[in-house]
Amino acid sequence: MKLLIVPFTVVMLTINLAWSQKTDEGRVIKILSFNIYHGATTKGNFDLDIIAKIIIDTDPDLVALQEVDFKTNRAKKYDLTTELGWRSKMVPLFGKAMDFDGGEYGEGVLSKYSFLHTRNVVLPYSLGIEPRAALEISVLLKSGDTVSFVGTHLDHLKKEVDRLSQAKKINDVFTKNKYPTILAGDLNAMPGSKTINILEEFWKSSYDKKDPKPTYPSNNPSRKIDYVMLYPKNRWKVITTEVIQDSIASDHCAYLVTVMLLDEE
Repeated sequence: MKLLIVPFTVVMLTINLAWSQKTDEGRVIKILSFNIYHGATTKGNFDLDIIAKIIIDTDPDLVALQEVDFKTNRAKKYDLTTELGWRSKMVPLFGKAMDFDGGEYGEGVLSKYSFLHTRNVVLPYSLGIEPRAALEISVLLKSGDTVSFVGTHLDHLKKEVDRLSQAKKINDVFTKNKYPTILAGDLNAMPGSKTINILEEFWKSSYDKKDPKPTYPSNNPSRKIDYVMLYPKNRWKVITTEVIQDSIASDHCAYLVTVMLLDEE
């Protein structure tokens, strides 16, 4: 019987390649940003299963939900984030922006990972204007890396005043994060606007600036207002982006982005 002697360097190279592949796979994150129109479909028939199907079919790791109701009368007293988390088998978290219609209204986050840390940051807004918030979670990836994920919804009015102050607040708060951070949401601003330019001073955008695919309205998309952004810019690689058009589930298209976390330079 002959013994097969494999050089130690070959063994180590094989182990290192396998570990590198495993680590890279664990660093790939699928992100979905979805304005869910407070649970009402564009037909007005309140069907959470239609919304959940988009989440299930796209199979994201992290989801940022906007226009989320928490036990309001119009949402039949449902906690929408928890309901969608239950349907999609993801961990839910709701962040209040304001009291509304017998309940609350704000942001939602869904995650395949448990939470290491959460916080809900109030964003600046003018008197008489709808309050806004930025909901953050931190999670541990399969690779062993920790990342933060922020879901938000900026002011929708034509005047940019509140959006500008909200974008500056996001930069001020979340660029101080200890961990690489993902920002996702309905920013109600077009590429090249002052709001987006302020954010892009610090954040890497995922869309193609030469051909930004529109996300609104869902029946005939003509405006790009839903985003996924990444901080710091040198820690992220954008792999794919996709606009999920469904004219019934919401008045917004869902925006799906796959990214990879990179090593520090």
